[in-house]
This record gives sequence, C-alpha cells and structure tokens, in this order.
Amino acid sequence: MASKIGGPKTTVTLGVLGLIFSVLGGVMIFVVPEMIRNQVLQNVRINPSSLSFEMWKEIPIPFYLSVHLFNVLNPDEVLKGEKPRVEERGPYVYREYRQKQNITFHDNDTVSFLEYRTFEFQPHMSHGSETDYIVMPNVLVLGSSVMMEHKPMSMKLLMSLSFSMFGQRAFLNRTVGEIMWGYSDPLIDLLNKYFPGLMPFKDKFGLFAQLNNSNSGLFNVFTGVKDFSKIHLVDRWNGKTKLNFWNSDQCNMINGTSGQMWAPFMTPDYNLQFYSPEACRSLSFKYEKSGEFKGIPTFRFVAPDTLFANGSVYPPNEGFCPCLESGIQNMSACQLNAPMFLSQPHFFNADPVLVESVTGLHPNKDEHSLFLEVHPVTGIPMNCSVKLQISLYMKSIPGIGQTGKINPVVLPLVWFEERGAMEGQTLSVFYTRLVLMPKLIQYLQYVLNAVGCLFIIITLILVIRNQGTFFLFWSSDKKVSKNSEAIQSYSESLMTPAPNGTVLQEARL
Repeated sequence: MASKIGGPKTTVTLGVLGLIFSVLGGVMIFVVPEMIRNQVLQNVRINPSSLSFEMWKEIPIPFYLSVHLFNVLNPDEVLKGEKPRVEERGPYVYREYRQKQNITFHDNDTVSFLEYRTFEFQPHMSHGSETDYIVMPNVLVLGSSVMMEHKPMSMKLLMSLSFSMFGQRAFLNRTVGEIMWGYSDPLIDLLNKYFPGLMPFKDKFGLFAQLNNSNSGLFNVFTGVKDFSKIHLVDRWNGKTKLNFWNSDQCNMINGTSGQMWAPFMTPDYNLQFYSPEACRSLSFKYEKSGEFKGIPTFRFVAPDTLFANGSVYPPNEGFCPCLESGIQNMSACQLNAPMFLSQPHFFNADPVLVESVTGLHPNKDEHSLFLEVHPVTGIPMNCSVKLQISLYMKSIPGIGQTGKINPVVLPLVWFEERGAMEGQTLSVFYTRLVLMPKLIQYLQYVLNAVGCLFIIITLILVIRNQGTFFLFWSSDKKVSKNSEAIQSYSESLMTPAPNGTVLQEARL
C-alpha cells in the first residue's frame, strides 16, 4: 500500500495539482481585486440595476429624530437682566421616513430628485409626551425685535404696540407639539401683511414646521455610471451650482454629496463632505479611527473643531460672518435675517463664554459630538449620529418694551439628533453581497496558493525519498539481466552439435 501511495503516478499527480492550484492562486491575486472593484462599482452607482438603488431611493434604515428642548426656569429674572437658567427636557423621539420622488435621469450622467420627509412621534422611546409644556423665548417677539434694532424708533414703537395689542410677551409657555410643528398666531398674519419678508415663516410658527411633509429642495447628483470619479457628488441644488447666502466664494460652494452615500474605496485621507440645505452650507468631516459595526469594517468621521469656528479663529469661515463668539454659526443670512445660530449641542467645541452665559449647560464629547461610520469599500453609511443645536440671540432693544432689560445672550432653544443604523434584512444582504462574498473570494486565493505549495512540497519530498529505491531497483535489474544472458548462452552451447574430430571432455573422463 505504501508503495502505491508514494509511487511515481501519485507523485506526478500531486505535482501537477500543486502547479495548477499555485497558478490559479497566483492569477487570482491579480484578478480578484479588480473583480471586487467592478462588483462594488456595479452595486453603488445610482442605477435601477444596482444593489443599492432601492436603498438610495427609499432609505430602509430606520432614522430617528430625537429632540431636546431647553426649558427656561427664570423668565422674569431674565427680563430684569439676570443670567438665564435652563433645564434640558426630552428626548422627544420621532421616527423619520424619507422617500425620493420625481426621480429623473439626465444625459449628463446625473439624476435629479426631491426627497420628502415625514415624522411620527414614538411615545415608547420618548422621555415625555407632546403635551408637555415648555417655557421658551418667544421667537416672534425677541427675534423680530433684534431684527428691528437699527430701524427708526417710530417703527419699533409701532411694533411694541402691536405686541401689546396681541398679548405677546418675551417668553411663552407652549406644548412640545406646538413648539415643534407650529401654532397659529394672529401676530404672524399682521407682520406678514405690514412687514412682508420680515419673518422667516408665512403660516404657523414652529421650530420644525417647515420640515414635516416637505422636501429639502431639488437635488441633482452624479450617478457614477459614466464617470466614476464624480459618483454621488451634487451637481446642482435648486438649479444652482453655488449658493448666494454668504460673503465668500468658498463658503458659497456646494461641496460633497447629498449626505446619504459617498464615493467607494475610501482612505483615511478622505475628506467626507455633504451639502445640508438646513444648515445652508456644505459640512466637512475628518477621519478619526477605523472600527467595526456588526462585523462590517468602518471608518469613523467626526466634525473638526473648526466646523463652526468664527473667522478670527479659522479664516476660511470669515465668509459666514458677521460672527459672534467662535463655535456658533450665524444663520441670519439664510433665515431672512432672523438672529438664529447653529452649533453643536450645549455649545460643545465653542467659546467657553457661551456656556458660562447660561446656567444649566454641560457640554461633553460623549453626548454632544457628532459622527458618521461609513463602510470604506462602498462609501455606504452604517451608523450615524448628527447632532446640532439652534439658538436665539436676544437682547434689550430700546423702544420695544417687551424686551425689558435682557442682557445680550445666545440662548439655546433646542438641540436635536438625527441617527440611523443599518439593521435587519438590509444589513444581512449588504453583509453577504458586499462584505462576505469578497472576503471568501480573497480567502480562496490564499487557500489555493497554500494547497498548491503544500502539494509541490510533498512531491519534492517523495522524489527525494524514492531516489535510493529507484537506484536499487535499477542496479538489481542490471545484475539479473547479466545472469540471464550467461545461462541462456550456456544452454545454447549444449544444444549445438560438436564439430568432427572434437572429443568431448566428459567422454575423456
């Protein structure tokens, strides 16, 4: 049996298989990366035949909007010039649904769409209900008062009189539902009638009234079908290639994607950008670290410290000014001059003066920083948490009695988190098609190379081991051959008749 296993045929078979496996493994080393690249490109581009198209069209990932409202504890004292004291209430959690409509493909490798969003309250995930009452600054009064600061005194007196006629005060006590989605007020109709364009809203006033059952404008993005280098980048928004809100070309640029997918094959040097209509600008995020999300490798991107820095701290942001302290962005240019400011929650990464001017704020990285975890091979986000805060700049305005003696302060109104994570069937399909299969193909090339090398080594061992046996067999065969020739010659001599005159030696004996 041992001779059969280590025989010449077995040795040759192992050698041939080893060469075949090694060649296949070697070829796969060069072919597999290109196969994976093509597979990824086929599945991430915006095309009805791609794996990610349905995901792009109607995001299957459950998104949630968590809202934290700041309840003012000492409104009367604030009117007398004291520091505001606030307490955070919430979160009030809403399930967010997104769906793209009016999807139209164009000849220049772009697709346009409107994305509509709706919100549904989630009582079981919330800390409180929409019927909770919150004391907040009256944005109608305090916001419009700051906007009227440099107007003639007669106009300010007229506005103060109007406030009194309609019973408007500097602070109001409204339910969460009203603050979020709006409430009717005759003052709004009055202001829109006599001061058209003065207020950044036309009907109900609510912090999120303009978001529910609405879209964020017409996006036109590159599909990547013809030109992979521009995949998912925004070509136009509402027909514009750049904005006109800000004071510099750099700040008015529309950079990055629409915020849902990015270019595949990321490296740690990648500058993750997306355009946010709500922020009226493009936002940039930097690589922080590599990690995993439910077995899927990810890159974690976070907001740089300079995201909302003012022009004196970070000169490229000068175009967003006029600025106050660093760490908050003046939104008045895109909010019809309303004195609203955007920042990270609790003024995280902002000038400490902002935190010190309001009692009850406690910024920290774990609770208030924002991040995006993206699968670097496909550019598809796995887990994200975007946290932003809206604040109101308010102060005492001479001629408008409702503003009392309020000291200038940027008072937080609300901070919110939009978060989502891939899960369920979507996660399973993504993992199988775009993570597991490429990984198995990569492992296969290593297995083929390893098996091929093993077979070749075994073949060499068998050849070396059998060299002595082959020599003995060859020597033995040679001797046997010589003996056979001698015996055959002698037998033939006996069979041959002796010539005449020849006497046999045996006869003599």
